[in-house]
Amino acid sequence: MKITNIKTFLVDATWRNWVLAKVETDEGIHGWGEASMEMNEDTAPEAAIKRMSDYFIGKDPRTIELHWHTVYRDTWYHPCYVIESALAAMEIALWDILGKSLNTPVYQLLGGACRPAVRAYANGWYSKAKSIDDYGKLARDAISFGFKHIKIDPFWPSDLYGEPEEIARPKEIIRTVREAIGPDAHILVEGHGRFNADRAIQIARALEEYNPYFFEDPVPPENVDALARVTSSISFPVCSGERTCTHWEARETIEKNAVSIFQPDVVHIGGISEVKKAAAMASAHYIPISLHNPNGPVQTAASIHIGASTRNFLFTEFFYPDLPIYEEILKEPLLFHKGFFDLPARPGLGIDFNEDALLKRPPKPYRGVSALYDAGAEPGSGSGY
Repeated sequence: MKITNIKTFLVDATWRNWVLAKVETDEGIHGWGEASMEMNEDTAPEAAIKRMSDYFIGKDPRTIELHWHTVYRDTWYHPCYVIESALAAMEIALWDILGKSLNTPVYQLLGGACRPAVRAYANGWYSKAKSIDDYGKLARDAISFGFKHIKIDPFWPSDLYGEPEEIARPKEIIRTVREAIGPDAHILVEGHGRFNADRAIQIARALEEYNPYFFEDPVPPENVDALARVTSSISFPVCSGERTCTHWEARETIEKNAVSIFQPDVVHIGGISEVKKAAAMASAHYIPISLHNPNGPVQTAASIHIGASTRNFLFTEFFYPDLPIYEEILKEPLLFHKGFFDLPARPGLGIDFNEDALLKRPPKPYRGVSALYDAGAEPGSGSGY
């Protein structure tokens, strides 16, 4: 089997464009990958995929590990989010092809199922909130949809150094959500890496009466020691890892026990195998993994297969407001109900796209985070990615 062609698609997905790749072979089997970078530049990973095509075309798609390391080595300047995301798109597509060639789902190739379904937590549920009361109603809606865990960033926009009184409104938002959903559902608090360690600790102590499930990215990702300080200083778990490139970069965070929960992104870390390697390192430290997943159906499908086959997996993020787009562009829907994805029964990733539907959603020139500030964004009104 040889790779004969690689196509890319930029697909409008309301507040960002998804970057999809289709890898075709001479045996008629194709695989899908994804290199989406949220609200960041989408033509860059697309260009990187096209540049990598010179290497991949003509190769056997089933020697996944060899191809990943060859391309990674020869890109020279790494780690790099653009290169890792593009390489992840190719790697995920090759797993899809391998599974199809063997007529088996990818999770079976990764060690088999550890659970009968894959739990997801909700994000994107609060994007239409205009007032604090709206957060309570929208939180109840998300729980009614079947989720037990919902994530929210109540701080947007914020700065690394702030004043104590700036905590008041985020605290009121979290209080409103807790009262709306009751004591049995879980609130996952997102910080987007916008605080220094002292401020993050102060925020966590202000919120602890509402029993958050975790505090995600309380500090920027560059300083692992600062992250470890927060983790050792607050009363509920710290989660981080979405801006980690490769399992090598994950090593320091895990070895220093800088997090209670490690959260890689299958695209940004470099693919399925990179997540599995990082998860194995985390397991040696008794650290569970959660999967960052703010993007499209390929990333979601890859996250499902990882979640199904990884013993120390907790749950995957899911932007459930995107479900209508999924239904529009997928030939068959992902089976999702009451906060869980069914294990895929079809070979490979278990998904395929209607390419005409993809072309009917041409990319839009989203301007990224700066557009939110230009529009005068209020705290909590960010996308929540």
